[in-house]
Amino acid sequence: MSEEIQARFHHRYAGFTLDVDLQLPGKGVTALFGPSGCGKTTLLRCMAGLTRADQGQLTVNGEVWQDDEHCRPTHQRPLGYVFQEASLFAHLNVRRNLQYGQARVQKTERRIELGSVVELLGIAHLLERMPQGLSGGERQRVAIARALLTSPRLLLMDEPLAALDIARKMEFLPYLERLHDELDIPVVYVSHAPDEVARLADHIVLMQEGRTVAAGPLTETLARLDLPIHLGEDAGVVLRAVVVERDTAWHLARVEFPGGSLWVRDGGHAVGHAVRVRILARDVSIALAPVVGTSIQNCLPATVEQMAGDYHPALSLLRLRLGQSPLLARLTRRSAAALELESGKLVWVQIKAVALIG
Repeated sequence: MSEEIQARFHHRYAGFTLDVDLQLPGKGVTALFGPSGCGKTTLLRCMAGLTRADQGQLTVNGEVWQDDEHCRPTHQRPLGYVFQEASLFAHLNVRRNLQYGQARVQKTERRIELGSVVELLGIAHLLERMPQGLSGGERQRVAIARALLTSPRLLLMDEPLAALDIARKMEFLPYLERLHDELDIPVVYVSHAPDEVARLADHIVLMQEGRTVAAGPLTETLARLDLPIHLGEDAGVVLRAVVVERDTAWHLARVEFPGGSLWVRDGGHAVGHAVRVRILARDVSIALAPVVGTSIQNCLPATVEQMAGDYHPALSLLRLRLGQSPLLARLTRRSAAALELESGKLVWVQIKAVALIG
């Protein structure tokens, strides 16, 4: 069976047009990313069958859910949908909310058990509580658990952290990371928050005005300089790395990636643990030779691949290559001219250890 999601929709309403033709991985997390009003939620609703597109085709891992001949209604699509606001039944406690989700699936077709979901999302202590007594993050964890108990073949999530404050969001993200690591269910995740995308996504679709402007693996797509969506201060890359050393005295860890290694803040991960490292362009500086006598922990050789203008006319954005891995750096155009930077030039990049997110 082909592990791929094919989604093609053309839909007009209220002066807005959604026009997309996508081939998404049938595993991992795909983020739909873009500014408010770009069509992310409309695309998700079309995939769920909640919005009937004027023209639409959807195939999930070889199974046709919609084409020119027929369109499965939402209740016949084996999917889970998590909204911005957790839509729990107020008159049922958490356990009965979860059982409601489980009851939608015949016993012979259940692939996910209640006990495993409760453990995965850390909600065992909430089972006898009523929804009105839960925090926003707890409600969302219960909503995700209920969606998973329908044993979906596709999980759709529409900005599930949007209603949470920063503290609750930081508490919630590790549970989403566990879903990513432990469940073999493709997820399409709507967000306009770069930090969420960096921590969760494997694949990214950038949308603008109802259309797709770029799609591909997260690291390489974020490193492109030709995108019409400018991330400004959030421009950067996400590298996959492995913890190879821990310096417990200084609370640092060294992570290795295809192209070198970096010292980062120690997140408590054991040696050998896979992590993601997000490096923002604003935290990378350029030198023509190795630098000594500096507080910056990481200094690595790299090659300039491409240069482009940035969101302010005084700035340039550089794409560099560290071995097999891309990197972005932001500097002033005057600095780029003084260093005589150009495609193919060998340089040294300095990256602050405190700027890295493991």
